[in-house]
Amino acid sequence: MQVFFIYKFTTTRVGFMNIFKTLKEEINAVFERDPAARSTLEIIFCYPGFHAIIFYRISHWFWEKKFYFLGRFISHLGRFFTGIEIHPGAKIGKNFFIDHGMGVVIGETAEIGDNVTIYHGVTLGGVSLNKGKRHPTIGNNVIIGSGAKILGPFKVGDNSKIGSNSVVVKEVPPNSTVVGIPGRIVSGEKKIDFDHSNLPDPVAKAIECIIERVVSIEKEIKTIKKDKNDEDNNQE
Repeated sequence: MQVFFIYKFTTTRVGFMNIFKTLKEEINAVFERDPAARSTLEIIFCYPGFHAIIFYRISHWFWEKKFYFLGRFISHLGRFFTGIEIHPGAKIGKNFFIDHGMGVVIGETAEIGDNVTIYHGVTLGGVSLNKGKRHPTIGNNVIIGSGAKILGPFKVGDNSKIGSNSVVVKEVPPNSTVVGIPGRIVSGEKKIDFDHSNLPDPVAKAIECIIERVVSIEKEIKTIKKDKNDEDNNQE
């Protein structure tokens, strides 16, 4: 009996230490990725993304212990207080950062790797009524811009960036940048940053190519007309 209590005390102490370690990592992730963060106190009390992660970690623990209603209820409280909906069945790695966060939805079978950043309005959704895997898997070091929708049970590869308001319905290879509706891979590069203003625009590029071709054709037509007029004048 004494051995049992010692074991329970030790495992509980280790569990609490892991919780505090995880919270410290989440706070450090905010400092690393949000230049507006000024103090730990500010993050603890004023960051809904941080609050949502705390609600998620607790609800996910109950979910894994098969206390499904309690897990869902805690996640619902998190949604009520933060505007961020994370299903307790989702799997989220370390150093997860939700910036602003309002309107973020993460489905039950979604899986998120380490060091992932998500902005407000992002949906990791499903497109199937089946009970199995129906939400995306997000790799490590991925950045997902505000308003992006990633729909389906495919993977977004490590070090990729999803542009704001993109709708992604197909697998994304590692080190890729995706923009547009539907999402198109416009580059493959290892450098990941937060500057969405530098994302390429495939539609604008296509229009630019068409305009350049039209200008070129107009010049050719003018040259042909000039040559024809010169020929007619010489015949006269």
